[in-house]
Formats: sequence, structure tokens, C-alpha cells
Amino acid sequence: MLHTNRAHRAGLPPGTLIDEVGAAPPRLSLVHYHDGSLYEPEQARLDDMQKLVANHEGVTWLHIQGQPEKALLEELGERFDIHPLVLEDIQSRGQRPKLDEYPEQVFVVLAAARWQHDAVRLEQFNLILGEGYVISIHAADEDRTGVLRERLSLSRTRLRTHGADYLLYALMDLVVDQAFPVLETFGNSVEQLEERLVAAPDRDALPAIQSAKRTLMHLRRQLWPTREVISRLIRGVQDEPLLDEELRPYLSDLYDHTIHVMDLLETYRDVVSGLMDIYLSSVSNRLNEIMRTLTIISTLFIPLTFITGVYGMNFGNNDHSPWAMPELRWYYGYPLIWLLIIAVVIGMLLFFKRRGWILSGRR
Repeated sequence: MLHTNRAHRAGLPPGTLIDEVGAAPPRLSLVHYHDGSLYEPEQARLDDMQKLVANHEGVTWLHIQGQPEKALLEELGERFDIHPLVLEDIQSRGQRPKLDEYPEQVFVVLAAARWQHDAVRLEQFNLILGEGYVISIHAADEDRTGVLRERLSLSRTRLRTHGADYLLYALMDLVVDQAFPVLETFGNSVEQLEERLVAAPDRDALPAIQSAKRTLMHLRRQLWPTREVISRLIRGVQDEPLLDEELRPYLSDLYDHTIHVMDLLETYRDVVSGLMDIYLSSVSNRLNEIMRTLTIISTLFIPLTFITGVYGMNFGNNDHSPWAMPELRWYYGYPLIWLLIIAVVIGMLLFFKRRGWILSGRR
């Protein structure tokens, strides 16, 4: 899940950066392409990127994998005139998806979803679009942008023949599409939990249900604003000079992807909401089965208790009364009582079975 260091910013002026101790150094990669040429140095440096951007030829893409430290953010802000509030949002790592427009840049925050250790994890993915360049910052250890570099290595792809705005769209599309395999995995876990609740509900299922609810709530809170971000981009294509009009159909397709994601979220939300009902129903059915079994056992012993109680009375020595119990002195009295008890039990079981009180619903 997303974590935040906003607690350390309490009382600080807006746009203030803080020093983070113990953070792993980020990995930088630089790609520049123009008119069929592709330049990708082994070591990415900000001064090289600044020179490439200053030439106003082609598209330059700087990707930062990991959380950038304060010095790197300050250098980015100085070299590319990035607003201090943007730098603060990048460092905070607790932002919900949003779109901020500045005179010379467009800043987009998205939530990249991935499945880790049987749980959904959301990581902040920052995008800065400028004149001829894109800066992407993914605050995570695993790099997901390799597929775009493979597409850039091909000379006649749409990614190579379009501008920086299309690269921004491609990165956004990559982040949004990562939600589908995560939701598919989450859906499989929900289905397994549902089968488990129907077959053998136990107390361990309750924490699993609550965890699924929290996961869906967190996913919905982070992915729902993504649709509004893309909608604002579609509406702003005409007024935003950094966005080309040809980008509109691609953004509309990306908007459809977000609708699909939200439909899946709502579907799983309904399923998870019904899991508690399934659990309570399964527990109730199991309790009913137990109570029915105990009731049958108790009912079977009621006539047996009566029989043994009657013949357990001490009236066998009363030989002078016509109301004495002659059965107590029978030679085969003891086995006859057992035959009577067995006959009563078998008769009651047959009666219960005929009425459907036992062995019903079992195959």
C-alpha cells in the first residue's frame, strides 16, 4: 500500500523538501529519439538531458526508478524550472491521482498497481510533460517501463513518430493497464475465498474478508480519480499547447480502459460484500446441522431413558401385590429389554428418515 511522509512536513512552508535518511539511490535512464535516430546512453546525466532538450529536436525521456533524494529533486527543479509544489508532491508519495497544469509543464500523478505477497500494492507514478521532453518518476524498486524501451528500439513504431505528448499517453496507458492483471489475480483470490466459505467456513475467513474489503476500498480511492485525470486531459487538448489534437482518440481509448477497471472494481466490491453473507449463512447452516444431529440423538434417548427408568424401579420383591412387575423375574428379561431398545431406535431412525429429518440433502 501507499505510504506517506506527510507527518514530517507538518508546519513546513509549501514546496519544502526534506532529507530522507536510508533511502536507496534511484536509477536514472535517458532516451532521446528523433527522425529515425535513437540515443540511449549507458549513464544518464541531467546536464546531457538539458542539452538535448535545449536543441528543440526530437523527444527526450528521463525515467527515475526509485524515490529521488532531495538533491536530485532540487537539481531537476533548477534545470527544468519545475514548480516547488510539484517537487514536494513527488517526494511526499502520498498523492492521489491528479492533474496539475503549469505555464510550461503538465504534471500528472497516477497510482501503479501490482500484486505482492498476496496483497495489492499501489505505488505513486509521477509524470512531467514539457516542451519536447517527459520526466517519469516511479517510487518503486521494480521497473515497469522496459516494454516502452523495447517499442522505442523499433524504428517505425507510432511511439517513435509522435511527440512527447504521445510518450506521456503511452506511459499513462502502461500504468492503467497494469491494473488488469492485478485485478484478475485479486478476483481469483476472492473466488477461492468464496469456495472456502461455502465448503468449510471458519474463523480464519473473517480476517480474509476484511482484508479484501480494505484492498478494494484502497484501490477504489486511488484508481477512481484516474478517470477524472484522463477526462481533464481530453477536455484540455484544445487549450493545452503541449498536447496535440491527434492525441484525443488515444486518450478516449485510455478513458475506456479506466471505465473497465472501475467496472471490475465495482463487480468485486459486490462479490466481497456478499462474502460476509455467505459466511454467516454457511455458519448458520453448519450450526443447524449440528443442532439437528444433537436433537436426533437426544430424541432417540428419550424413549430409551423411559424404558430403562421404568425397569430400574425397585418393585421386584413385592410378590404379594397384583401390581408387581413380573418382567423383572423373566428368564430372558434382560436380552428382551435390549431387543426392545434396539427396535425402538431402528423404528425412530426409519421414521426420521422417512420424514426427511436425517440424511436429507446429502449424496
